[in-house]
Amino acid sequence: MSQSVKDITNISSVKIADLTANPAPLGLMGFGMTTVLLNIHNAGFYPMNSMILSMGIFYGGLAQVIAGIEEWKKGNTFGATAFTSYGLFWLSLVGLVLIPKSEGYSMFATEAFPFAAYLFMWGVFTLFMFIGTLKGSRALSVVFLTLTILFFLLAAGNYLGSAAILKIAGYEGILTGLSAIYTAMGQVLNEAYGKKMVPL
Repeated sequence: MSQSVKDITNISSVKIADLTANPAPLGLMGFGMTTVLLNIHNAGFYPMNSMILSMGIFYGGLAQVIAGIEEWKKGNTFGATAFTSYGLFWLSLVGLVLIPKSEGYSMFATEAFPFAAYLFMWGVFTLFMFIGTLKGSRALSVVFLTLTILFFLLAAGNYLGSAAILKIAGYEGILTGLSAIYTAMGQVLNEAYGKKMVPL
């Protein structure tokens, strides 16, 4: 047996260094910016428009799905589940808005009660994800706690037909999005400077 073959047979373990970038800031920014812009609408500052829908498709949607796939490659079950799920949430939300506007599909418009059920289920999902953040950074816990509250406020507002609750949800949603942006930028700046520039 040659020496090279002996060397291979004697290897018991191989360590592979992960040199890929952290995908979490991309996912958090896609979520955070889109959430802020949608909830400025929910707070009553401007109507639903193509800017919100485009952000929902491309940054809130596709960017988070990409971040989720990258988290999966890193072996991060939480990150993969969170980013992929919320990316697909944004895509499904855009679908709920646009599908009934297509010719022949107007009868599929989602009424207030089923839309409230949709938001409530996302609230339940987010509540469980929030529990998962309690072992991580406090900044991430704030993102998921405020998002849980946002989903339940939106569900209540739609179920009750309350414009006041939906407006409150809009302001709370702006806070949610800003907390995600803060967490994303904290991760980017801390890594860029190699020290704690932003407390997380």
